[in-house]
Amino acid sequence: MKTLQPEGWETVQQILVILAHPDDPEFFCGATIARWTDAGHQVSYCLLTCGDKGTHDRQMSGDQLCSIRHHEQQRAANLLGVRRVRFLDFPDGYLVPDLELRKAITRVIREERPDVVVTCDPQLLFVGDERINHPDHRAAGQACVDAIFPAARDHLYFPELLEEGLEPHVVREVWVSLAVEPNVVLDVTDLWERKIEAILCHQSQITDEGALRNRMKNRLAKDSTPEQPHYEEAFRRIRLG
Repeated sequence: MKTLQPEGWETVQQILVILAHPDDPEFFCGATIARWTDAGHQVSYCLLTCGDKGTHDRQMSGDQLCSIRHHEQQRAANLLGVRRVRFLDFPDGYLVPDLELRKAITRVIREERPDVVVTCDPQLLFVGDERINHPDHRAAGQACVDAIFPAARDHLYFPELLEEGLEPHVVREVWVSLAVEPNVVLDVTDLWERKIEAILCHQSQITDEGALRNRMKNRLAKDSTPEQPHYEEAFRRIRLG
């Protein structure tokens, strides 16, 4: 399944990453994002929340944290070569894949008109044997795929968007990160350190930088050796167009 150049894109792609929180892009697929921007593709982010509940600091308000995380995400995006970051600022922790969220994502897709959308897998409930996947991640993935098909494509969905001048748009590919059943695995060894540096931009979320570095460096691919460590990012790729 693993190949070095699986995309086969002959032209510059407009790639839109739609995920729940600041730092999700970097943790889920930061090395792949760097791979694509280095190749000349145009990557933008749409974060559905600003992560305004992600703190153990009792003195920190949600508004303060939201502002901090906006800035952290922009720094991380700059490091990876991302063209634009936008936030929809839905409340952190309360995302549900309802019509309001689906319409908001449909609007962004029709505005941005991406060739490729990256999101996460709504089917992923447990991460290994030690973690439960955040409910916002599942909601973001579900609402995103529902917006891609059929809402962004068909004009009779959310007709008020037509009144805003937003014509239907067909997304050609969806790349699902944290996929339960991946079908593409990228070798991103040369970009792994850059991924870690981008994650470290999110200082409000990191209590022990050394521990995080060690944890990320231990996420080795199965064919790694101590002399030649390898790192991978996996996706389910769905081709629609």
